[in-house]
Amino acid sequence: MTPNWYNIQDIDKLDTPALVVYPDRVKANIATLTGMIDDIARLRPHVKTYKNAEVTALLLAAGITKFKCATIAEAELLAMSKAPDVLLAYQPEGPKLHRFIRLIHAYPQTHFSCLVDNSASATEISDAAVRFKTNIDVYLDLNVGMNRTGIVPGFEALQLYMDCGVLPGINPVGLHAYDGHIHDVDLQKRAERCDFAFSPVLKLQQTIKSKGYPEPVIVAGGSPTFPIHAKREYIECSPGTFVYWDKGYQLGMPEQDFLPAALVITRVISLPGPTKLCLDVGHKSISAENELSKRIYFLNAPELYPVSQSEEHLVVEAGDDHQYHIGDVLYGIPHHVCPTVALYERVYTIENENISGEWLNKARDRKITI
Repeated sequence: MTPNWYNIQDIDKLDTPALVVYPDRVKANIATLTGMIDDIARLRPHVKTYKNAEVTALLLAAGITKFKCATIAEAELLAMSKAPDVLLAYQPEGPKLHRFIRLIHAYPQTHFSCLVDNSASATEISDAAVRFKTNIDVYLDLNVGMNRTGIVPGFEALQLYMDCGVLPGINPVGLHAYDGHIHDVDLQKRAERCDFAFSPVLKLQQTIKSKGYPEPVIVAGGSPTFPIHAKREYIECSPGTFVYWDKGYQLGMPEQDFLPAALVITRVISLPGPTKLCLDVGHKSISAENELSKRIYFLNAPELYPVSQSEEHLVVEAGDDHQYHIGDVLYGIPHHVCPTVALYERVYTIENENISGEWLNKARDRKITI
């Protein structure tokens, strides 16, 4: 990795805290992704990490045509970018279902699908599809250990798939298995846990096929299990973090060669004591769901460690006789980039060590137009 690759020559133009993205690194990460799989048609990246039209355009230019998302705004962003195939990896209910139907009618050039994990929701989606004269492809959401949503693969899941097959207005086409609970640093152990969790999914797929249905498509995994699922034939893979990468995955997934491409820039704004610095990067500027030591890592100041954080401030320990001054700029890799992006309405692009433009994170909003 090139030393000081992150330097910004015209940093004085950038107010902080700010989220910056290095497009050349994003392009390199997309190339790395496509090089890790035998067929680009098996890629269905998740838009949740980046939330803007510009990265979507880069993915489309790389030949990727299938996408995954979690919100109506993300789905609309993809449709506005003319993405051909969008899976809403969420079970729409109530007003969200009505918005989903409106989305289908507003963007007929995009094929939309969604998840279902119970008969009541399947019936609700069916009724809405009939009422608004459309047909919706659905994927059975399977619980493979995440214990968040989904139905356990087995007899009840088979029955639900078959029930969806006879409901008007919906069409069961596949299985969705997100194994986000599997993130062992050791790749072999991660693969063993992934294979164990995935085995019932394959069994269910073949049972469904034996009942006379077309073989269900399987959409599986995220970034941690991507290298494992990528080796399976025909499975669609849906990593998301790869476009920007972050410190958490850099430490936890060392076998993956993605580059950090998004940084949070912050400045020293106060010296609250002889050994401490106060930075302008609070809870509202960096994802704060992890413990204090796992929120941001400073590339040009790795010795600093945080001691407290509030909404607009982060206090770090710099040690005796430190050489930091008010106004010093720090370049930080988020530990978790996806929710960090959601804190910023825009990113500033850095090319040739200078600010080159802005990308609006349109899908950070809950609503774009629908």
